[in-house]
Amino acid sequence: MLSVIRVHLPSEIPIVGCELTPYVLVRRPDKSAATDDVPESAPLDGYFLRYRWYRVQSDKKVTICSVHPTEQATLQCVFCSKRRALVSKSYHCSPKCFVDAWQHHKTLHERAAAENGNEEDELVRFSSTGSGALAGTLSGSMSNLNLAGNGPTPFYPSSITQKSGGETLVEVGSCKTYTPTSDDIGYVLKFECVVANAESRQVVGHPSTILTSRVIPAPSPSPRKLIPVNGADGMSHLDQDGRIQSAGSSFTVLSYNILSDTSASGDMYSYCPPWALSWSYRRHNLLREIVGYRADVVCLQEVQSDHFHEIFAPELDKHGYQALYKRKTNEVLSGSTSAIDGCATFFRRDRFSHVKKYDVEFNKAAQSLTEAMIPPTQRRTALNRLVKDNIALIVVLEAKFGNQPADSSGKRQLICVANTHVNVQQELKDVKLWQVHTLLKGLEKIAASADIPMLVCGDFNTLPGSAPHTLLVRGKVDPLHPDLLVDPLGILRPQTKLTHQLPLVSAYSSFVRPGMGPGLEQHRRRMDLNTNEPLFTNCTRDFIGTHDYIFYTADTLMVESLLELLDEDGLRKDTALPSPEWSSNHIALLAEFRCMPRPRR
Repeated sequence: MLSVIRVHLPSEIPIVGCELTPYVLVRRPDKSAATDDVPESAPLDGYFLRYRWYRVQSDKKVTICSVHPTEQATLQCVFCSKRRALVSKSYHCSPKCFVDAWQHHKTLHERAAAENGNEEDELVRFSSTGSGALAGTLSGSMSNLNLAGNGPTPFYPSSITQKSGGETLVEVGSCKTYTPTSDDIGYVLKFECVVANAESRQVVGHPSTILTSRVIPAPSPSPRKLIPVNGADGMSHLDQDGRIQSAGSSFTVLSYNILSDTSASGDMYSYCPPWALSWSYRRHNLLREIVGYRADVVCLQEVQSDHFHEIFAPELDKHGYQALYKRKTNEVLSGSTSAIDGCATFFRRDRFSHVKKYDVEFNKAAQSLTEAMIPPTQRRTALNRLVKDNIALIVVLEAKFGNQPADSSGKRQLICVANTHVNVQQELKDVKLWQVHTLLKGLEKIAASADIPMLVCGDFNTLPGSAPHTLLVRGKVDPLHPDLLVDPLGILRPQTKLTHQLPLVSAYSSFVRPGMGPGLEQHRRRMDLNTNEPLFTNCTRDFIGTHDYIFYTADTLMVESLLELLDEDGLRKDTALPSPEWSSNHIALLAEFRCMPRPRR
């Protein structure tokens, strides 16, 4: 007869909006063990599995810390408690938690005060378990806060009255999976699985159960704003919810390395809570972030093949995106091909139509190079160095722009978007430069066949000022550049060949463009003025620097706006990426472009 061997949850910490999928191991009538579901619609020898999810309610609902969602809150910011939009961010588990978060937290006060006027308010109070209340004003600093013996002040929301005074099980789901809601915050969930008779529907034997920890709210980072850089004032192109909205002939492009699940190891990112590093959580958080940007073109890197087909393509299709994908070649990486990552490019069907797709496999280019340049006795060694499975995806799109031609001449407005992920090994400087040069030569061929604006996006795994970055933005590399000293195969010689004719500019250099107004000063502080690139796009405990870029052809495109960069205020104190708020070790880059008028011929 069918029986349940055991049940297990990959993560015991449930998060609002993140689906919980238990692992259920059953013994089938033939004595074999399996994880296949046995629903009531397809019973096995007259038996099926019945599932139930319950909310375990008690006399007191626990409030969760806004900063450390696995901890119980013990104090609340009163200023935030009086403003509905800030209540969810008002709870803290200790005075230290509040002090450590103050630099990030005070920006919430400043924004609210700017909207509602500067009010003198009591700042923080303890819950009924505290020993007093912290008091202060908006104009004071954290150093001016002091303990005041005002006595305990309860602040928790009204709890549900229990007739029995004990625990009550409230059924919230009858499927194998369950997605916690805001009503579940602060409560424990109970999962129950039991064998039932298909005819009588009576349960057979004892149920197998799991108790989760308390449901926590999904962390909500402060939204990143779109900053105009073309001289316009104000926050243009944002809808009423503060989200990015393209208008007219402008369009937005997002580039984001999302950190594949296979790369998100607990050993490498031990500082990130395990529940926040789990794919079941990160996929929901990444989708929420990506969809929220509403970009017209989305270039993602490190998208696993199975995740593209099962998650990103179908989910973004619901939001009006068409998807294109190129998986890395797997000559180096062994194992399941479904777990190999690649580059995915999405575009909004109401803004663009697909014209052509080019797949760039650097492995094939390496094969051709070694056959042409390397003596037969050295080819195996050369291929071992050059074959790294990296790829690029090039897509040619036709702009619709409200079904009106973007060009006054009536010609089709085409746009070419390259999406790449260059080799990560820092010691292979020659391979990185060769891959970038190979991509640029391919793009030059496309440019020669059509008068077309170009965008080159991705994770280049190379710092500003490196040889690959220099080649991209200057069109050539100084023969004395130190990176050129690493060339054991001689593939970079003669160095005069390391050129290209595309007038590429880094989009984020617009933050330091000469003549920009004083309103961009805070954004300039997040830029490296020596390289005109962001201070970082990748931030872990072991590395902080810029590896991600959006390049554009400056003779055909103009930058209108840029997504603001994160800084130490955007990343809470002592935080590295990934984190509960940001689910990749990279940050997303987004630029709004406008096609420049074509010269009359």
